[in-house]
Amino acid sequence: MQVSRRQLAPQEIDHELLWLLVSLGTFLALAVWLSAHLPTPRCAFHSFTGLPCLTCGATRSAWQFLHGHFAAAFLFNPLAFLAICGIMIFDLYAILVLTTRTHRFRLGHFSCSEKLLARVAIIALLAGNWLYLLKAGL
Repeated sequence: MQVSRRQLAPQEIDHELLWLLVSLGTFLALAVWLSAHLPTPRCAFHSFTGLPCLTCGATRSAWQFLHGHFAAAFLFNPLAFLAICGIMIFDLYAILVLTTRTHRFRLGHFSCSEKLLARVAIIALLAGNWLYLLKAGL
């Protein structure tokens, strides 16, 4: 894997701006939806099997996170909590890069073993999170 730090090239997609707008728009829509006490969608997997799906508790986790109850957010869905934290870190990075017009970090040139390791890590995180949700009975 190669990590580079460079200026945005002409005609290159500004990923920092794009994903900052997507995450802030999603965050705002979720906050409005939950604040208005609108119904959350029912999980079809949970309705049919009675078991939690991979994302069960993510909405409750986000709600607790929005209210500053970080321990409760983690307990509802650890992987969702970590994803929200990662998005917040990326958003701070994006705001910093966009306001200072500094160099941007780019990842590239992944080897086959690095790609395999990433896939295995993602599957392990999903499986571990699901096992947690099954054991917690959420």
